[in-house]
Amino acid sequence: MVKIITGKKGSGKTKKLIDMINESAKSTKGYVECIDKGTKLRYEIGHSVRLVDTDQYSIYSYEAFFGLVAGLVAGNYDIKDIYVDSILKIGGADFEALGAMLAKIDKLTGDEVNVVLTVSADNADLPESVVKYTIE
Repeated sequence: MVKIITGKKGSGKTKKLIDMINESAKSTKGYVECIDKGTKLRYEIGHSVRLVDTDQYSIYSYEAFFGLVAGLVAGNYDIKDIYVDSILKIGGADFEALGAMLAKIDKLTGDEVNVVLTVSADNADLPESVVKYTIE
């Protein structure tokens, strides 16, 4: 299941994501993964959460990002939650490509894995293929 948190820069998306990550780390019966461009969240999230730095694996497009998520899920069937901060920094500002990638991840993970991403944009600026995954 894919969900996105949207809003302009500085609107509190990352803080909300960190709270969700730490809550999941306390309550999940599986593994929690956090994907970020860089390691700025290292000291903000619980030690049981695996932090994956996309720069370390040369992930710079939505296709490569999908491959990363597919590999994580294929390699560990106990992953229950995947959190992604600043997806636009990883894949770029091509909102149509983002929508297509979100649909592929939603199909891949189904109801087995929760995937939550932050998107630095207002819903009014996003196509329906992205907005349909928005949470409040």
